[in-house]
Amino acid sequence: MDISAALFNCVRSGHVLLNEPMSKHTSFKTGGPADYFVCPENLDELKSVIDILKSNNINYVVFGKGSNMLVSDMGIDGAVIYMGSFSQIKSDGNIITAGCGAGLSSIALSAFENSLTGFEFASGIPGTLGGAVFMNAGAYGNEMKDVIKWVRAIDDDLNEVKLFNNELGFGYRKSLISEKKLIIVEGCIELEEGEKDEILARMEELNKSRREKQPLNFPSAGSTFKRPEGYFAGKLIEESGLKGKSIGGAKVSEKHAGFIINTGNATTNDILELIKYCQNKVFEKFSVELVPEVRIIGRGL
Repeated sequence: MDISAALFNCVRSGHVLLNEPMSKHTSFKTGGPADYFVCPENLDELKSVIDILKSNNINYVVFGKGSNMLVSDMGIDGAVIYMGSFSQIKSDGNIITAGCGAGLSSIALSAFENSLTGFEFASGIPGTLGGAVFMNAGAYGNEMKDVIKWVRAIDDDLNEVKLFNNELGFGYRKSLISEKKLIIVEGCIELEEGEKDEILARMEELNKSRREKQPLNFPSAGSTFKRPEGYFAGKLIEESGLKGKSIGGAKVSEKHAGFIINTGNATTNDILELIKYCQNKVFEKFSVELVPEVRIIGRGL
């Protein structure tokens, strides 16, 4: 089967790209080409795309904003399924239902507009709902597990399933979504009624703190490492004397040592080498293992 032709036939014109540079689709601004970059617009198209890929034994990875992804310089062997069209947001009482491709900042704005509190923590996280549920994203003492009521997904056999909070296996920066090979298409968020002024003030406070403490003016994937139990990754890296350490175009931020940034011309390999360097130095000094929070994918990785 001509896989390209089959994909072109099942999604709208212009929604299949060949050899698409992933540097255009990751917040790190690095990464080589994906063989296929497919943008389904609805559930039927998504199922058709997956069916074609599975029938031809082509690997695929699901992408939103790419804000927690580090893609090999050699690119991705197979397909990227981009879920940006699944971005609807609906509010009903204290419930917000949103597509997996909806940005967390957009959901937070909808919550504010409807006087709903509990999602302020996510207003500055530069990801989508699907990715946030996948990794149980969190900030400032809250996580997605605190607000998710249920998610709708498709399983590996293209069946639609609905999983409630207690079925999602939420833990620190993890869920059962990857283990069960599920693709989230929609999520339901349950919040509480609040005062608009207080909600806005909290969002502004958290975003001001983020701007002051994080290197938002450089490409990165947020916190590079998970928090080791009993420690803070940034503090360990700083106390290992690594603030400002550079390899190629990758650098440990001088503003926040928990962030590795792209100073402008970094490759994924530069970033990976700096990640490994930090891991080795921290382990030598503190006997603590740093585990990347960023998902590392692609050829050769």
